Amino acid sequence: MATKLEKTLKREIEIEGQAYMVAISPEGVKITQKGFRKGPELTWKQLLTTGNEAGGNGGGGGGGAPFGAA
Repeated sequence: MATKLEKTLKREIEIEGQAYMVAISPEGVKITQKGFRKGPELTWKQLLTTGNEAGGNGGGGGGGAPFGAA
């Protein structure tokens, strides 16, 4: 059984040598450059819609870059 997402989880990732923070919350997903506050943010509904428009199956496996579309 999966654990419900009830609070925000933050993780650091590195893309092309640049550090970013990914925040996954019950409302959606946000990615920001480390040390900054603003960045692209998508609700779960927007993420599903973007995946379907890009020819995906709605399960997060859709093509395209959803953060660039927001």
